Amino acid sequence: MEKIRIAVLGMGYVGLAGGMAYAKHGFKTICTTTTPSKAKNLNKGIPPFYEPELEELVKEMVEKGMLSGSTNNIETIKESDVTFICVGTPSLPDGSADLSAVKDTAKDIGTVLKNKDDYHIVVTKSTIVPGTTENLVLPILEKYSNKKVGRDFGLCMNPEFLRQGQAVHDSLNPDRIVIGEYDKKSGDVLERIYSGYDCPKMRCEIRAAELIKYAANSLLATKITFANEFSRISEKFNIDVYKVMKGVGLDFRINPMFLNAGCGFGGSCFPKDVNAIVALSKKIGAETPLLDAVLYTNELQPMHFVDIIKDTVGDLRGKTVAFLGLSFKPDTDDTRATRALPIIKRLYQEGAHVKAYDPKAYYKFKPLTDLPIEYMDTWEDALKNADFAVVQSDWQVIKDIKPEDFKTLLRNPIVIDGRRSYDPEELIKNGITYRAIGWKNLND
Repeated sequence: MEKIRIAVLGMGYVGLAGGMAYAKHGFKTICTTTTPSKAKNLNKGIPPFYEPELEELVKEMVEKGMLSGSTNNIETIKESDVTFICVGTPSLPDGSADLSAVKDTAKDIGTVLKNKDDYHIVVTKSTIVPGTTENLVLPILEKYSNKKVGRDFGLCMNPEFLRQGQAVHDSLNPDRIVIGEYDKKSGDVLERIYSGYDCPKMRCEIRAAELIKYAANSLLATKITFANEFSRISEKFNIDVYKVMKGVGLDFRINPMFLNAGCGFGGSCFPKDVNAIVALSKKIGAETPLLDAVLYTNELQPMHFVDIIKDTVGDLRGKTVAFLGLSFKPDTDDTRATRALPIIKRLYQEGAHVKAYDPKAYYKFKPLTDLPIEYMDTWEDALKNADFAVVQSDWQVIKDIKPEDFKTLLRNPIVIDGRRSYDPEELIKNGITYRAIGWKNLND
């Protein structure tokens, strides 16, 4: 394999997880950030966020000299052959994606390309709506480089499909790789970079690659919302929605993934990406009633969960809640769009007090609200003398809590489970009042 040098502009989940994987596959990789402390820590082998196994692999790659951090985009691009744009594209108030960081990095790349003789490949990997690479990134690159795409430099779009909480696994073992190419030469270079990845590889035009990312996330969000809607129907008949979705998932055309009912989807991808494609559709005059409903239903689900809590314990005024799990899902410290926030806000509106526990995410959750939440260091401290327990994110350490722990530490042995973290029959057999989304009341 030729020694392709890689620059990754952006040190978030996409940039660092991908950069670590490129390094692991033998490509010298530099990841950039605008935050000096993140670059400094990365060069010590310390990543800026938590993902299982990430710190060990980052440290290994840094010690081998295959991975490093920088705050200097210009020098990093100069030292590379392929540059991946992996900066954030957060939501604007209207739901569309904020492309300011994409524009800035494109300017930096164009500035460097002006004085580069080699055929440099530019790859957009940030999640961007169709047309962004060709209508925004490409003109900026040509303007600042005074060069022509396809002749002097190459251009590709290479979407990521990482699952937070499993970003290391998915970076090293992707289930597919999509290469959207402006020119065949650029696509060939990317295919060489990914030659050591054992998965299906698809090459297509750039706009198709951009839309594939949005279509995939929108479909997964829709599956979650479908399960959540059926959870409400199941509750009316006292049917376990998890059994219903298990039966549905046995159909090979559907499969069981993303059919677990819960408090709703959150994180940095699904809410942002569905909102962005809906906002784009409005601009181009395309109706999206299904995706509109997905977003609407996802906002209803946390409130429905609070209604289940109220139905179980009655008036919440003066009650103390042991709130377990603040991240939007287990195995990540990401709290973006976490369903914990609207649930806790509603609990305080109803007059409750919250003692919260999360093994990794409390320090990211705390700045999201000024509510007088007590942040506990252990789940035992959260349970102690609380009136009941609520599960929002099913970390393994939370799933490992035993029925006797709930009975001993809580004032009342009541568990209201937003993620089906426990075997309901086991808890009920041990004297726990158990309620869950999609299973109305097993104690009757």
